[in-house]
Amino acid sequence: MKLIKMEKLWAPWRMSYIKSERDKGCVFCDKIKSNNDRDSLILYRGSFNFVIMNLFPYNNGHIMIIPYLHTAKPQDLNEETKLEILNLSDASMDIIKSKMNPDGFNFGANFGRSAGAGIAQHLHYHIVPRWDGDTNFMPVLNETKTIIQYLKETYDSLINEFAKIK
Repeated sequence: MKLIKMEKLWAPWRMSYIKSERDKGCVFCDKIKSNNDRDSLILYRGSFNFVIMNLFPYNNGHIMIIPYLHTAKPQDLNEETKLEILNLSDASMDIIKSKMNPDGFNFGANFGRSAGAGIAQHLHYHIVPRWDGDTNFMPVLNETKTIIQYLKETYDSLINEFAKIK
């Protein structure tokens, strides 16, 4: 019988987010109301959804697509909203590919706190660019994640391409 070693993926840099105090209300609904997209890290406002950079990214270029509708359940979304999520995910990956040249992407959502949703009350979809060999020793040994660019610099490098989405 061959023993299989269980591999672990550590993300200790997320602890600052987990331990942080939560504002009353919904951070995503508050972002939608913002008049300053750059400060709010909003890259694109569509008809039914918006694209925003993740304030606590797993990797450079980690963005989210978020419906305007405040709901935790994908079943509450109408067909137009669902179609726009898929179209925005395609456009977002194309933009990130052209600007950051990742080798692949993670795309998905966590439905409910027990499934890993940090903000479970407002549905959101993650797009995380990935590079071959992007997991390294820093998070495991030093509880440190290497993010190689400031969020606003990443924002500035992507925003002009998002403005071209029709």
